[in-house]
Amino acid sequence: RDGIYFEFVTDSKIHHNTSIGHIRYGLHFMFSHRNEYMNNHFQDNGAGVAVMYSHHIEMSRNHFVANRGASAYGLLLKEINDVVITENLFEDNTTGLMVDGCNRVSVERNEFRYNGWALRLFANALYSQFRDNAFLGNTFDLSTNGNLTDNVLQGNYWDRYSGYDIDRDQVGDTPFRPLGFFSLLVERVPYAMIFSRSLIVALLDRAERLLPTLTPEAMKDDRPRIRPQDWVGDRRTSVSGPARGSVGPSNTGYDG
Repeated sequence: RDGIYFEFVTDSKIHHNTSIGHIRYGLHFMFSHRNEYMNNHFQDNGAGVAVMYSHHIEMSRNHFVANRGASAYGLLLKEINDVVITENLFEDNTTGLMVDGCNRVSVERNEFRYNGWALRLFANALYSQFRDNAFLGNTFDLSTNGNLTDNVLQGNYWDRYSGYDIDRDQVGDTPFRPLGFFSLLVERVPYAMIFSRSLIVALLDRAERLLPTLTPEAMKDDRPRIRPQDWVGDRRTSVSGPARGSVGPSNTGYDG
């Protein structure tokens, strides 16, 4: 059922593994501290990758690809403290990265491409930073279920950003608010997804970004990048299967 499973494993290095097509998790580990996961490939698994109840974790240069389903994700972090997520590719997942009940998570230089939700950050996630990542072609770049006042978004590339750069320093002169009104609505009323391609939703999201009244003020990137980073596209892999970021039935998964 699980491709790779660890429990009560400490001070280990898990490198250069491929986990594809498993019924449940491509990688599942719990109560396993001070571990390093690098250069692994997880694709087309029923519920993606789950990291639970651990601390001091590093996950770098991994591929999380085409993990799809109503409760599927590329990577779930559940009650994790002190974790570094860097230089990974999250592509074509229903949810790229889900962060629930975590503290001090550093997410830097990752590529989120063609996911349904690139990043789902629950309100009980605190003191985390999301810097220098690239968000391209996702249905939702960010979603949450509450106010996020103790986390930082800064220096990311957002393909939806349409601001200007008068001083030509490659940093936008106006903030970007990736948390749209419709993503908040879908978090509360999932069936609202059927209106995702409607004109009124696009207009509401646009208006909310220009004059935010409903979305948390703290969740904005004050230094959005004007252009993608040089490394964007270098980590991509070929993906086959159903439509990108599709939401459908899964065998199992985390449901809160």
